[in-house]
Amino acid sequence: MTNSRIGSTSVRGPGYRLDFAGCLAEAIGAHGLTAAELGHWLEAGKAGLAGLQADHTVGRLPLLHVVRERADIAEARTALAKLSAGAHTLVIYGTGGSSLGGQTLAQLGGWNLPGHAKPKDRPRLRFYDNLDSESLGGTIGRLELPGTRFIVISKSGGTAETLTQTIVTIDAIKTAGHGARLPELMLGITEPDRPGKANGLHRLLDAHGIASIAHHTGIGGRYASLTNVGLIAAMAMGLDAVKLREGAEAVIAGMLAAKTPAEFAPSIGAALAVGLDQARGTGIQVIMPYADRLARFAHWFVQLWAESLGKNGGGSTPLAALGPVDQHSQLQLFMDGPHAHLITMLRPQTPARGPVVDRGLAKLAGLDYMAGRAVGELVAAQSRGVADALASAGRPVRILELDVIDERVMGALMMHAMLETILAARLMGVDPFDQPGVELGKTLAVKRLGAAPA
Repeated sequence: MTNSRIGSTSVRGPGYRLDFAGCLAEAIGAHGLTAAELGHWLEAGKAGLAGLQADHTVGRLPLLHVVRERADIAEARTALAKLSAGAHTLVIYGTGGSSLGGQTLAQLGGWNLPGHAKPKDRPRLRFYDNLDSESLGGTIGRLELPGTRFIVISKSGGTAETLTQTIVTIDAIKTAGHGARLPELMLGITEPDRPGKANGLHRLLDAHGIASIAHHTGIGGRYASLTNVGLIAAMAMGLDAVKLREGAEAVIAGMLAAKTPAEFAPSIGAALAVGLDQARGTGIQVIMPYADRLARFAHWFVQLWAESLGKNGGGSTPLAALGPVDQHSQLQLFMDGPHAHLITMLRPQTPARGPVVDRGLAKLAGLDYMAGRAVGELVAAQSRGVADALASAGRPVRILELDVIDERVMGALMMHAMLETILAARLMGVDPFDQPGVELGKTLAVKRLGAAPA
């Protein structure tokens, strides 16, 4: 592709291919974008792409440069090894962007999935990202100390939910007679104090001799998955943090090399999402991976898209799904409900993988077509069949074909999603990095408790 006109309906990224034929009127009829309409949105996206390239040149957007850093990885690796020594369980406290990115990367390593054992000689990893009085009380009551260790993550150091979890945990550790060991049982990731604004988490941890490593001051929570916020969880599952960043860096290299939006997959993705929303009313963005190891990626994307774009009365609603299981629940709505959905399928190359179905048992069960086939062949056939069915029903569908599911591809996918979100925001004329609605909710919650916001 050499200009903003579409000469192909797919474009390569590092380790993946975006196929968007199913979003075009030529394939799905009136509910798809015409070539001219997509060309219009790609043309409109030139400024956003040029802006990102300029951001990279002048160092204005740290997200584009953190992928080349290595010292912070070494620091986090050292801190994690020290914290994990002698531990059987590692608990991560954090909410929203302080947790979802880490969960996404940890799941790549098999966290929270059936059939995946925890990495050898590493503590079991657990996330507590939602504050619930009964869940927290039950957790604290079952703590096996001092074999349980804690990582506490809050960029501002003022997140009420995370501070509450931390205070209750510190109190429980003291009550159990292990207060003197707090420095070896807990680690913080938070920003340094700022002039005129003290960091509450810092004060709390410092008062107990608990070490902290610095949260990147220039990268907000939902964009922080490739900083130590997410990478420490990845390393806890035995993943290679450098490879994750290398995959992300390859996407940025593609951005810098692109002469037009039509050459860059995230630009095309942003043009499709915004164009279909505004021209065809597809106000629901469905992310549907066909692999358990990508399930949390869909939930991470939900926060990224919703919190970045839902502003000034605009934005599309992100929805997480998972194949094949949601073929038996949500697919009916996507196929036969309102023409309101853009479905993005993440499809790994799985046809020859997994157990082979016994021929005799398959015939006995009436599943002759699976006799002698690998389980992955059924999943692959279903993902292709669903995409074809959606297109035949006039439902916009785009497919991210993944070469493999590994660290480099995951790093590339996450950077693709973040840049697509930023580019969509620039098409919409909104700031992708603030969240005024969230901040108002925090302020009013504190007011109800009879205190002034910190």
